[in-house]
Amino acid sequence: MTWHAQLQLDYRFESDRTVARHSHTGPLRILQSLYPQGDAVCHNVLVHPPGGLVGGDTLALNISASGSAHGLVTTPGATRFYRSAGEIALQRTHIQLRDQARLEWLPLEALCYNQCLAENHLTLALEPGCEFMGWDITALGLPHANLPFERGSFLQHIEVPGLWLERGRIAADDHLLMHSPVGLAGQRCLASLFFVTGSKLDRQRRECALDLAREVMDSHALRDSAGVSCPNAQVMVLRVLAPVVEPAAELLRRVWAVWRQHFWALDAVPPRIWST
Repeated sequence: MTWHAQLQLDYRFESDRTVARHSHTGPLRILQSLYPQGDAVCHNVLVHPPGGLVGGDTLALNISASGSAHGLVTTPGATRFYRSAGEIALQRTHIQLRDQARLEWLPLEALCYNQCLAENHLTLALEPGCEFMGWDITALGLPHANLPFERGSFLQHIEVPGLWLERGRIAADDHLLMHSPVGLAGQRCLASLFFVTGSKLDRQRRECALDLAREVMDSHALRDSAGVSCPNAQVMVLRVLAPVVEPAAELLRRVWAVWRQHFWALDAVPPRIWST
């Protein structure tokens, strides 16, 4: 049996409070809105009750924010792409920001099981004045369980139309890609943190953010496999390779914390679900 699920999540700023409204079809849910930093920032947890995707499953997420709203979306656990008999498992997320809105997209990692055939798409559309911070963490196989990623494929697509596109297909049997020093070099977790704006960042704001990220990376165990750059004046990207998820996720959270303070003058209050 395959699942086809869709969720619409809309953030609006009403009476000095960010309010989330949502609707769904199929097995996707949004838990209670939380306000650990006051009414301006609304935290939500996205739940997929089946716990993973198999071939033929499709999850479609549509998230919007407007009117100076600030939403933060995370998940309670990893997104699991299980073994496929031949069909593709697809997750597609579209985020649109208007009217000075901000959004943080902070899902936990995607786990690619051996023999999965998976695609994970994220598309962003930002009007001038809007800002977005999010990450993507992907693990290939389950090294701790001695379940390597030896067959199957994973396609990652991250796009801001007309501004930035990252698209790549990882085939488990591509030895050069998986093991070469100019490929994944034997690492099995690839992670990115990205800050995207609807208007050009001024040079000082951009350079300060790069310096802050480099300070964190220089003191981290993954400093030799991490880097941060600006593909253009509206996008900043930190990338890291790691053998497993935990050190990569820890690095991203540390940079997320300093960028949150730098860009928005907000303390990094982690979603409560991360500590349960």
